[in-house]
Amino acid sequence: MSPRKIVNRCMCFSCASLLLVNTVKAQQSTVDSTLLNRVAALEQQVADQKHGESHFMVVGLATFGFVRNKTTFTPDGGPAQISKTNSLGDADRYEFSPMLLWRHGTKWLLEFEPAFDGSSVGVNWANISYFAAPGVTIRAGYFVLPFGIYNKRLAAGWIDKVAPDPVGIDLPGTDFGIGISGGLPLGNMKWSYDVSLTNGLQLLPDGELQNAGVTDNNTNKTVCGRLALLPFSNSSLEIGASGLYGGVADAGSNYHNANTTMYGADLSYVNKMDPFLFNIKGQYSRILVNSQQYMKPTDSSSYSFDNKSTSAFAQISIRPVSASDKLIKNLELAFRYVNYTTPGNSIWGAKYHEEDIGLDYWLNWRSVLKFTYAWSHSLSTANVSAGGTAGTTDMNNIYLQFSIQL
Repeated sequence: MSPRKIVNRCMCFSCASLLLVNTVKAQQSTVDSTLLNRVAALEQQVADQKHGESHFMVVGLATFGFVRNKTTFTPDGGPAQISKTNSLGDADRYEFSPMLLWRHGTKWLLEFEPAFDGSSVGVNWANISYFAAPGVTIRAGYFVLPFGIYNKRLAAGWIDKVAPDPVGIDLPGTDFGIGISGGLPLGNMKWSYDVSLTNGLQLLPDGELQNAGVTDNNTNKTVCGRLALLPFSNSSLEIGASGLYGGVADAGSNYHNANTTMYGADLSYVNKMDPFLFNIKGQYSRILVNSQQYMKPTDSSSYSFDNKSTSAFAQISIRPVSASDKLIKNLELAFRYVNYTTPGNSIWGAKYHEEDIGLDYWLNWRSVLKFTYAWSHSLSTANVSAGGTAGTTDMNNIYLQFSIQL
């Protein structure tokens, strides 16, 4: 081979080698750049999602129970009628309610709690809260109204000391609206507030009230609120006062400016006096609807009655938390008295009272097995000519219930 050909081939090989090296370097540079961009994006994502600022949690509650019932109805001038039932997981003692909580940053909290009661799926509440400042929380959506203490604080099965709910405390219940709540120190004492503006209630043809729902039945809104004082520095005692006012007539109905006024008072006292822990709860509420003319279902004529109802319960429980024996210290004895009076001369008028006694065993701080015996007596004060039924009703119930906070 001639020297010129050798030189040409060497030059070609050198050029090819140089081109290959440059290509590899360019590809490596592209890969490194892409990798660095991805790492930078991940670092930015981690920086945006700092620990403690965004968080998702599933909690909730579950309640399952057995109830045995004996009902004796004695109509005026007639023989007693007795019925007996027993049920596993009846609608009043069964509930599965997972609560979904999502905290977005340090200011926002979303709450959603669906509930299955054995026959249908509903929603206990679904709302969003904004923590505007210390002692100021703004919320909007579907939430429990701030009236009394039972519906908002005690209704969960693992909190309530006896199996059944006290009769007559369902109103005002849960509604759609906006609210603001909080609490602040007051010297050595504390005070709290909770107010709301919601769609309100609806007056039914028989004079009863129910929630209007997501679409308001009129152009009025209902104001509800509760103020509470904790006079002791250890917060063992809380005294609260509640009020509610709003229009209840359907738009265009025959009711003339129908409105309801509710007011109530409540008390909570929890204190340890060795070796016992005493837990006392109570609530009184009164519901008034201004004077209206109602229709008799029997002949469609009009009649009126004083539409006012009262409900009250008082409850005490004692638990020997300082006992040395594990079995004894996990037992809790509870007693509750309930009184509920509905309007006389209405179709649903009655004077009702109930006594409940229960023995609870705490498996841990959020799981409890409850045995409750309840007896009640109801005397009808209904208007018979309007379709009401006269007589007395006596009930004896035995409950065995398990409740847990999820």
